[in-house]
Amino acid sequence: MPGTWTSQNKVLPGVYIRFTSSQGLGLTVGERGTVAICEPMSWGPVGTVQTVESGADTTPYCGYPLTSPSTMFLQQIFLGTNRTSGASKVLLYRPAATSSAQATVTTGVLTATALYPGARGNDITIVITEEVDGDTFTVSTVVDGATVDEQTGITNVSDLTANSWVTWSGEGAVAATTGAALTGGADGTVENAAYATFLTAIEPYNFDILIYDGNDPTTQTAMQSFIQSQNEDNGIYCQLVVAGMSNPDSRYTVNVNSPVTLNTGITLTPQQVTWWLGGAEAGAMYNQSLTNATYPGAVSTTMQTTSQMIAALNAGQLILASDNGRVYVVQDINSLVTYTTDITEVYRYNRTIRLANTIANDLYQQFSTNYIGVVNNNAQGRTMFQSAIVGYLLDIQANEGIQNFSAEDVTVEPGEAINAIVVTLAIQPVGSVEKIYVTISMDA
Repeated sequence: MPGTWTSQNKVLPGVYIRFTSSQGLGLTVGERGTVAICEPMSWGPVGTVQTVESGADTTPYCGYPLTSPSTMFLQQIFLGTNRTSGASKVLLYRPAATSSAQATVTTGVLTATALYPGARGNDITIVITEEVDGDTFTVSTVVDGATVDEQTGITNVSDLTANSWVTWSGEGAVAATTGAALTGGADGTVENAAYATFLTAIEPYNFDILIYDGNDPTTQTAMQSFIQSQNEDNGIYCQLVVAGMSNPDSRYTVNVNSPVTLNTGITLTPQQVTWWLGGAEAGAMYNQSLTNATYPGAVSTTMQTTSQMIAALNAGQLILASDNGRVYVVQDINSLVTYTTDITEVYRYNRTIRLANTIANDLYQQFSTNYIGVVNNNAQGRTMFQSAIVGYLLDIQANEGIQNFSAEDVTVEPGEAINAIVVTLAIQPVGSVEKIYVTISMDA
């Protein structure tokens, strides 16, 4: 059981982590590249967390291929930037909607019902063709003019088996039809309460970024509270990407406020830009920053004056700018604007957060399995723990995630209880060059 700590009073076995600035960065759990999103859709199971891998056919999950306009949100999440990857995996959840309906059609004694509610069901057609022997039929399920299921040798409704698009009902012998289209499918309306149900469903999962692409302030606050709890209570270190939130002031929340126009002529609202940004934030590695990274396929955004941009950054807003047909991230920051002794300004940079989360996630995955309940809490066991951490951090340093690190920066001491240890790390993150000052001296 992971989590955070301020005093050594935990009951459950686990890896507990504390963030401060005086001893460097803290640590926690999960691998990078995973996005979670609650997305109203026209197809797919309701109230289920589906895992969609990058490069997979998206049709089984949302009813459309990745090239369809209806999967724009997934296209953007997987897109990445000109120099960093997008999401490698999406935890996709379709919320329940009031007044949603499954499309149906009855032809003769046979009724076909769309497997899921939603308007996508209206794109399904049933074709029943008489076979050469004259006694049997071929029953085809057709979507957008393409046959997605074909069952041969059919005489009665009972001979049919459900496929990934429709279920069958009725009794008796089937009859030929050149095409019976399903109708009545409806998406319905997703109420805000459905997002609370989503948060309950997604809580057990590990992910790096949660995207909320709506604009309801109550839901935004609920999302932020959930993410804070995941970080501080459950030890799942992740961030929320939202748009237009009023002063979230949190290292856990990235608040984007820029629309973009794509080279296809489509304009995305700031809420829709969360798709791309969320995927890019998840896909960027611990040694990468999105500052000045290019948004592929975007050609323009709302221009701001220099003073407006400075004000937006100082307010913790991530903004985009455009130059000669290129749209880019001005500065890769989260919404943190209030600093403390422990949580200093370094935490406003998302590269820092990625570093902290990566180290913590990796250490948790390795040591919770191989050490808790396995290694003795004596000098030899603590030395084993220390050596493994040092080796891991040297790899991070070799990849320019941290700098000036040495083995002496890791100590493993016995805790107050006989079954506890206290690990102290002092690490210095490597930042990306964001400001270059040039002085030119010209001699006469």
